[in-house]
This record gives sequence, structure tokens and C-alpha cells, in this order.
Amino acid sequence: MKVAIIGASGAVGQEFLHILEERNFPIDELLLFGSSRSAGNIYKFHDDPLIVHELKYNNSFKNVDIAFTSAGADISIKFAKTITKYGTIMIDNSSAFRMISEVPLIIPEVNAEDAKKCPKRIIANPNCSTIQMVIALKPLENISHIKQIHVATYQSASGAGAAAMQELLVQHKKLVNKCEKIKINKFHYQLAYNLIPHIDVFMDNGYTKEEMKMHDETRKIMHSDVNVSATCVRVPVLRAHSEAVWIETEHPISLNEARNAFEKAKGIVVQDDPKNENYPMPLFATATDPIYVGRIRRDISNPNGLSFWCVGDQLKKGAALNAVQIAEYLIQEKFL
Repeated sequence: MKVAIIGASGAVGQEFLHILEERNFPIDELLLFGSSRSAGNIYKFHDDPLIVHELKYNNSFKNVDIAFTSAGADISIKFAKTITKYGTIMIDNSSAFRMISEVPLIIPEVNAEDAKKCPKRIIANPNCSTIQMVIALKPLENISHIKQIHVATYQSASGAGAAAMQELLVQHKKLVNKCEKIKINKFHYQLAYNLIPHIDVFMDNGYTKEEMKMHDETRKIMHSDVNVSATCVRVPVLRAHSEAVWIETEHPISLNEARNAFEKAKGIVVQDDPKNENYPMPLFATATDPIYVGRIRRDISNPNGLSFWCVGDQLKKGAALNAVQIAEYLIQEKFL
């Protein structure tokens, strides 16, 4: 198996390296690609040093089986033909192809079989906030169709990349040391000690592009007519996103039914013991694989409503881990 990572020096690219190694992914040769600025960087994989090559329009992807791309939508669009022209499966972590009908949008726990229908040789990885919500929704959808979803997200700095994480750390350090000059580059405002209800650009309908992704991607992944209304907020957490979710189903789902469904679902860990103050938090979800679900309760404003809280590591299941699991499924199904 010959594998490539595009965007190897970024936060998600680095997470790809860690996950491929810890899961003992079947690799005979691993190639790393990045920008001209990243070219020449050296990273270790199973104790072997690997050099980052500059991504160019050439034949570098000949005989490559899988390419994990995480260098932004513009790069994915520009280099898609270069990456796939010899038959490489491109598993793309950007927003570039998610809503194209010929490109499957995959969460393995939800719609893995869709991955085998990829005529463009491109499979899209969903938005991080969509991934963790839909994993939690799937076991409930299996009981009764979900008609409406309201969700408020609390998204960590990692969603904006490694530089954003570093900016948050530096801001906290300067504030603690009472420095007056706080640099703001990656966010619209200072993130330390703050919340910013603005992720991605605003659309004409008043929602942000991030919020509309949750609506559009959820419907595509679940093959559903569900309506999703989201408010996405950037919070001063380093990594791991949190979400408060309210759903309305066609028929009532009891708390026991919901809890049992969550407990049996793949990829979910239930932490729902409020009497003992046991509930999911990003501090403890960081660098772990599952989606944690808790605060499961009836929506007292809606007889067909349920509410829950979920937390997941944005760099793992929200990005690199989900992509690697897609590749593992394709190998298991002998699609490659």
C-alpha cells in the first residue's frame, strides 16, 4: 500500500502521521507533500525520517493508492486531477467537494457504503462539527426519523489550524503576564477569555458558511430531509469541539431507548451521570477517538423532543481519524 499525505506539516497532517502509526495502517511507502515553505521539513514515521516534498503538477502520485489531503480547499481543487489521474483515491479533508453529487461524503459509522460510489476517485471528509453531531444522531434516526435539529457548537481553536492554536496559547500567556499588545491574526477578535459567534463567512440568510455546512452536509450524509439550524461559536479551548443538540423526531423516543441506542452505537461513549457530575468535557476528550455523549434528557418544550451534549476531538474523529477510517473501510471491502 502506497500512501500520501498532502499538507503534512499542518495540524491535521501531523495528526494523520500519528493515527496511521498508532493504528498500524498497512503502508509499504508513505509520501509527504506540502507547500514550498514546508518542503524540506522532516518528520518521523515508525522511527523512519520522511522528508516533505513540494506539491507540484507532476507524476508523483503514480502508483499511490490513497492520498489524504488537508491543505485547504484551494489546493484540493487545483491538484485534484494531478492526484487522481492514475487512479489514486483522494480522501479530502477540505470543503472543496463535499456537496458535489458525484463525490461521496462519508462518516464510516453512518454511511460507509456510499464510499464505494466515487467516480471521480474523490471521497470527501465532512466538516468536523457535522461529523460528531451526525455520529450521535444516527442511532436515534434508526429509532424514529429526525425532523428538526437545533444545535449550538462550541468549537476549539484547532478548527482553524496549528497557527490558531499557537495564537490562543500566546494570547493567554501575554494576558497572564499583563502584556498590553495582543496579536490577532487567525480570528476576528481576541479568543483568549472570549467567545466569538462567527466561524467562516456570513451568508445572505444571516447564517455563516460553517452553520450552513451543518445543514447541507447532515442531509447529504443521512440521506434525509431533516432541517438543521446551527449557531457556531469559537471558544478558547485548544482542541475538541462541544455541541448542545436539540432534536424533534416523528415519534417520541424514551430516555431509555435513547441511552441504550447511544450505548450500542459504534464510536460513541456515553457519559451521562449528572448526579455524580459525570458528563463530557473537551479537556478530557482531547487526543481520544470516540464521540462522548451526555446530558441526555427530554426537551420539555416539545413532546417529540430530546436534548443532549456531545464532545469530540476535532483533529482526530473530526478530521484525520475519520479519513483514515474511510480508507480502512475501503481496504476491508477490497475496494482498493
